[in-house]
Amino acid sequence: MDTFLSPIEKPDGLMLKLAYYFTRRQFGKVLTPLKVYIARLPSAFGLFYGKVSKLDKKLTLPRELVFLIREQVARINICRFCTDIGRWFSIKESMDQAKFDALHEYGTNALFTDAERAALDYTTELTKDKTVGPDTFDVLARHYSEREICEIVWLVATEHLYNLTNIGLKIHSDMLCDITKKAREEKVRSANDQSAA
Repeated sequence: MDTFLSPIEKPDGLMLKLAYYFTRRQFGKVLTPLKVYIARLPSAFGLFYGKVSKLDKKLTLPRELVFLIREQVARINICRFCTDIGRWFSIKESMDQAKFDALHEYGTNALFTDAERAALDYTTELTKDKTVGPDTFDVLARHYSEREICEIVWLVATEHLYNLTNIGLKIHSDMLCDITKKAREEKVRSANDQSAA
């Protein structure tokens, strides 16, 4: 599918060229949001996205829960790019992929703890309804500190930023999980070839 704005394949300016280089190196390609959205804005916008990512690393919530919350918001908002890149990072960090596969049934699936269900209920309600009922909040507050609750709100809010940016410009999946899978298969094939020699 074509994006609403054509991707900028050859960027101007050193900062953007470096951003293209480093994303190509990290992901195996230049990410579409970088080519469509960030390339058209002053560099401060791109730095803002990097800052969000750095702030996520300061969260006290378990890393897997951070990714599950982001994935749930992206799934509800139908942001294909965000679900793809979220899954890519979860694979890279060796997280339990069964949980990500079962996210649509977190409420009944035994893989999820009561605390995770509370966080995902809150995330789902806030994402779908743009409000949260007192009962949902009370259950969340039984499992998480005030800081952790604020971190969950941060994750939902910033994921909406990512989602709406991509949805608004018709940016779809970059197939990063497919790239990762092919790289792993090549690595295994290469190791098998070396051991056979």
